[in-house]
Amino acid sequence: MKTELRANATTPIPLQNSRLFNNPESSLSGALKGCLGSLDGACIEKLLLHCASALENNDGTLAQQVMWVLNNVASLAGDPNQRLTSWFLRALISRASKVCPTATNFDGSSTIQRRQMSVTELAGYVDLIPWHRFGFCASNGAIFKAIEGYQKVHILDFSITHCMQWPTLIDALAKRPEGPPSLRITVPSCRPPVPPLLNVSTEEVGLRLGNFAKFRDVPFEFKVIDDRCSSSTSTEIMCKESSGFHFESLLNHLTPLLDLRDDEALVINCQNWLRYLSDEQKGRVQDSSLRDDFLRTIKGLNPCLIVVVDEDSDLSALSLTSRITSCFNYLWIPFDALETFLPKDSCQRIEYESDIGHKIENIISYDGFQRIERLESGIKLSQRMKNAGCLSVQFCEETVREVKSLLDEHASGWGMKREEDMLVLTWKGHNSVFATAWVPGGLED
Repeated sequence: MKTELRANATTPIPLQNSRLFNNPESSLSGALKGCLGSLDGACIEKLLLHCASALENNDGTLAQQVMWVLNNVASLAGDPNQRLTSWFLRALISRASKVCPTATNFDGSSTIQRRQMSVTELAGYVDLIPWHRFGFCASNGAIFKAIEGYQKVHILDFSITHCMQWPTLIDALAKRPEGPPSLRITVPSCRPPVPPLLNVSTEEVGLRLGNFAKFRDVPFEFKVIDDRCSSSTSTEIMCKESSGFHFESLLNHLTPLLDLRDDEALVINCQNWLRYLSDEQKGRVQDSSLRDDFLRTIKGLNPCLIVVVDEDSDLSALSLTSRITSCFNYLWIPFDALETFLPKDSCQRIEYESDIGHKIENIISYDGFQRIERLESGIKLSQRMKNAGCLSVQFCEETVREVKSLLDEHASGWGMKREEDMLVLTWKGHNSVFATAWVPGGLED
């Protein structure tokens, strides 16, 4: 029964009952109707782009016709293309409700039901494919190398995965030949309102980490920092549902809140985080964005290492058609990877794909400050880091071996390559996640 409820919670909107799909067949050519159910990825992408173009041109009639075709292809229980199409179709309907409100009975609000996971469920979620573990492994290897010889370490952690990275590092530090350093981890209380969601507080996560560190004889402190003294522009940083995200206020008061200590090695860890900081310059200092301000601020803290990990795709274009092209040709990767080892009706698979659907909905359905997914490629991020005055650090061979060993635990389609300043996780040769390491350098360009 629980599985059935979860599957129903992620079923697409019943399009056949929507006014958006009233009698579109009469407007479709017989040739187009004849290919229903047999469209490959390239054809689906073309249909998505036709629909996007129609919406950008306020052509509700054409948008309805294309959506009808997509609705006959989409299936959450189908092959990866059909499952991916389901989530793109949902996002397009959401957008259509804003562009052509009289053409649809969909109210435009997110209908993707996201539940909070237990810590055990989150661990299984992270282990499903190496999407997150790749970044954890590469980052921990770089951090372990950077803090050699230090007896006190302070990690400022910006991440969406609720500190799931740190048990592995704690375990490695416990085995350090010269003995473990004392470890202090500081996390912000503000977090983007995106999956995965956890059913315990950040403070509870810190207690669990502390218990594990005690078990491994690693001296440990955990602190959650918060600053809600400013009502500033939090609604401009995240989407409308994220009024609790006070990151700009926090950034303005970060240094005194951190309790920096001269005898500690400071590490800044950014895992799938920068994409949620606005890169728009409206209303800010010329040629500056919150993302740039953040990088300059953390560089000014003079850390011994800055690690940045994120998904390797550019989804920040203003054009809807450009975003659809990039998004469709990138997010097929997790759908295809999950197909290799999970059955079509797997509750775990449906839940993971639902979280990707949440991302697709934000990328496609929203514009302006309501669109919080502003991912940039690893190459663009590297240039941004250099512009902020940082120098890249190469990953050592031991870290590379550890990452390769991790990938051996997963399907054979996963691989890794070096690309300029980055280590890159690949699926069937396609870039999926990048990892980079940096140190403060000279003056900005």
